[in-house]
Amino acid sequence: MKTYKVGIVGAGGVSELHLEGYKEHPERVQVTALCDLNPEMLTMRADKYGIADRYSSLEDFIANSGVDVAVVCTPSPLRKKIIEPLLAAGLPVFVEKPFSDTLAEAEQIVALSEQHARPVSVNQNFRQHFPFEVTREIVAEGTIGKVTSVLFTNLFFRQDTGWRLDCERHALSVMGIHWFDGVRLLLGSQAVSVHGHNRSSAAVDCKGETDATVQVTFANDTVLTYVQSFSSIFNRTEMIVIGEEGTLHVEHGTVNLLKRGEQNPVQSWKNTISRETATYGGLNQLLTALETGEPAPNSAQDNLQTIKMLDAAYVSASEGRIVQL
Repeated sequence: MKTYKVGIVGAGGVSELHLEGYKEHPERVQVTALCDLNPEMLTMRADKYGIADRYSSLEDFIANSGVDVAVVCTPSPLRKKIIEPLLAAGLPVFVEKPFSDTLAEAEQIVALSEQHARPVSVNQNFRQHFPFEVTREIVAEGTIGKVTSVLFTNLFFRQDTGWRLDCERHALSVMGIHWFDGVRLLLGSQAVSVHGHNRSSAAVDCKGETDATVQVTFANDTVLTYVQSFSSIFNRTEMIVIGEEGTLHVEHGTVNLLKRGEQNPVQSWKNTISRETATYGGLNQLLTALETGEPAPNSAQDNLQTIKMLDAAYVSASEGRIVQL
């Protein structure tokens, strides 16, 4: 098994998710370089994780770090500006989600990846952290028959700080991107139409939306109804997958199968994969793709379909119409 030298660009909070996940796999990943414009953040993070090579400019990082793979943990509005020179320098890239806030920039990143023949993969760690992959297997086995509807509810109170407060796109870009991606994954189908409504609550200090309701129709005729709130004092995160022969109730850590005529679940599955472990798993998918030449399941090309859903939800809410994909 090859060991890869990895450099991280962006030493903010999300970089710790990567560093915690990677440190459990020194046989596969060695973080040898860290880059950030903020000297205090750079020093704090590098000292904590024993990273010797520290760079305060991307140009210096590219020229001198000698890494095999770059991990981009910058704020989402900056990601294209960071990814472009990394790809031009011949570096494969593992990037935080969403890899762009807009469809136009996401398409440009995919085009750059193809132009430079260097892969870009996206850290959609909730595919494993939330039981989406477990649910996909259950659905694929025909356990609940044909799926007709998915209901997803994500309610909690969240007050962000820093750069997110000035973003025009907020709650859906922060959390909706996870849930859209996961539902698309478990259904194995692409979205064909999106209808969204956004609201911004005075309870939360931010420029963008705090609450959203989105309906998505997929090519297999399944309908997703998604409700998001960053302003709710009541907490709930659950997915209900309704099939013609049964229903799955999915929460963090558990999937329960319900059948007609039974008051209690007839079967249950556990899922205890942490975000850190799933983040390493996402990077390893990119590394495996480098070795096999096969596209990674979390490639930017694949994730472009998720960005299309996200972008369509914003366009629909803004223009008051159903968006056809």
